[in-house]
Amino acid sequence: MNDARIDRLRSAMTENGVDLVALAPSDNLRYELGFSPIADERACMLLVSARGLSFVVPSLNAEQALHHSPGLPAFTWEDAEGPLDAIRGALAAHDGAAFGRVAVDPEMRADIFITLQSFVRDAEHVSAGDLMGGLREVKSQDELDLLAASAATADHAMERGYAACRAGVTELAVAEEIAAGFREAGVDSVTFTIVASGPNGAFPHHHTGERVLQEGDAIVIDIGASRAGYASDLTRMVFLGEPTARYLEVHETVERAVQAAMAAARPGATAGDVDAAARDVIDAAGYGEYFVHRTGHGLGMSVHEPPWIMRGSGHVLREGTVHSIEPGIYLPGEFGVRLEEIVHVTADGCEAFSALPRTLHTVT
Repeated sequence: MNDARIDRLRSAMTENGVDLVALAPSDNLRYELGFSPIADERACMLLVSARGLSFVVPSLNAEQALHHSPGLPAFTWEDAEGPLDAIRGALAAHDGAAFGRVAVDPEMRADIFITLQSFVRDAEHVSAGDLMGGLREVKSQDELDLLAASAATADHAMERGYAACRAGVTELAVAEEIAAGFREAGVDSVTFTIVASGPNGAFPHHHTGERVLQEGDAIVIDIGASRAGYASDLTRMVFLGEPTARYLEVHETVERAVQAAMAAARPGATAGDVDAAARDVIDAAGYGEYFVHRTGHGLGMSVHEPPWIMRGSGHVLREGTVHSIEPGIYLPGEFGVRLEEIVHVTADGCEAFSALPRTLHTVT
């Protein structure tokens, strides 16, 4: 258990008028305790109030959880008896505190939330997403070091992907090589390996499949994994054969959009400013209607976490904020181009974690 993070959470609760926070098995729970049981249908939650702390945990997970958080007041329950008495006891452990406003982990299962809600019927229930996002957004130096090490595994895996790209192999075969590269680099788990070839590249979140790579294909490779509990996320482009003039124009436009967004990312800028910098480049080139998603998202323990780098967001970036910059252009039936960097905001700008150039990798 990280006492300093619990203290920061309590301070944020006071600032936001929250009387009780309920965290489910999730990266939010792992951030506070250093450990999170596997999420399933069993009720498990950390309850935090101004002075109280209690943990509802299924008995089969209790010993492991308390090994990571010794001394945490735990209220365990067996499958045969159900969680109601454990939840009732855990709430009572908060010395009769009044729970007028309860912030609930957005990853809590709906059925478990409904059970919790039945014990605090008169409370206002809100999402704990913004509260926890604000705490997790600014990374410590230790976290930045872990993210840098995780990014290095993605660079290694991407190079394995480059080597696997050739006419006649399937998207899945390339993805398997990327996953092997991640494991070779020492990740805890491979999160995703998107390999979108030819017209499939026009689907921003293509499901890697059996399509066979062909000469003349543009290939979007978007990959991520977790190392020591911190995520990576990297997108690069491959072209089989001689790139067409149309492809090169789109690629160069996306590259300029990345550069513009990175120039805009600095302390005091808003997430909307960064999005607008990328979007303005693509709009000016005449491809605005084909940029169909936000420019980026935060990254840390989770591959997607606040802040959201999107149009109109007034969220102010701070030194230590980590987020993606990943503009794209998607031409239906033809190809897509996306280039992605994970950056951390520095005192006077931002720096990318990846050491892998964004230049087009061609296979001839």
